[in-house]
Amino acid sequence: MRIIISPAKQMRVDTDSFVCTELPVFTDRAEVLKDWIQSLSYEEQKTLWACNDKIARQNAERFAHMDLTKNLTPALLAYDGIQYTYMAPAVFEDDQFDYVQEHLRILSGFYGVVKPLDGAVPYRLEMQAKATVGGHKNLYDFWGDSLYQEVIDESRILINLASKEYSKCIEKYLRPEDRYITCVFGELTGGRVVQKGVYAKMARGEMVRFMAGIHAEDPEQIKEFNWSGYRFDEDRSSADEYVFIRTEIPGKPSRR
Repeated sequence: MRIIISPAKQMRVDTDSFVCTELPVFTDRAEVLKDWIQSLSYEEQKTLWACNDKIARQNAERFAHMDLTKNLTPALLAYDGIQYTYMAPAVFEDDQFDYVQEHLRILSGFYGVVKPLDGAVPYRLEMQAKATVGGHKNLYDFWGDSLYQEVIDESRILINLASKEYSKCIEKYLRPEDRYITCVFGELTGGRVVQKGVYAKMARGEMVRFMAGIHAEDPEQIKEFNWSGYRFDEDRSSADEYVFIRTEIPGKPSRR
């Protein structure tokens, strides 16, 4: 069973906490992307990144001096977003690191697929960026089915905790024998399940930590997740979509 998650836009450097075990599997293709981005003018880079001047200049400087083999940070610590904060890898026990290293895969526009302890450098390149590299019309075309081929294992089970931007890299190539389960974290509004971005990211991170804590090996175990007021909703769920409804907000009394 494999779990897929999105990267974070914000990244940090931490070369002291943990030792990186290896380079990402598609580092050679990341080198191609690096060289292409370095060949762009600053204005072209800024357009590619769709960001303000401060962020663009920071990343232009990063790419100008980028070495994909030195000063590496384990990916799970390198990404610095809400999902990763709530995953809290800094307090993982050794067996939890072993679990995520085997089961968790981070999808990336730049690296393709990253294992938690792979060494990464700070970069900016979202999967939906309009990167016309080597005759490819965008990054989805650049990566093709290689990300799917890398994340699928012999179980043929994928737990999707990624955003649409990244999960579509995998969904296009799914086969009939695959079991692909998307976890939805929402609240009931007018009888509908509504996902709120920040809370969904928090829950995705907590789900990874929950699965690592119990060493989940079967999708049925995921249904026991009950953190931050979420509960599995059997009636609103299906074989390929597990729905978790937040029935109470931690710190506040339940309205049930």
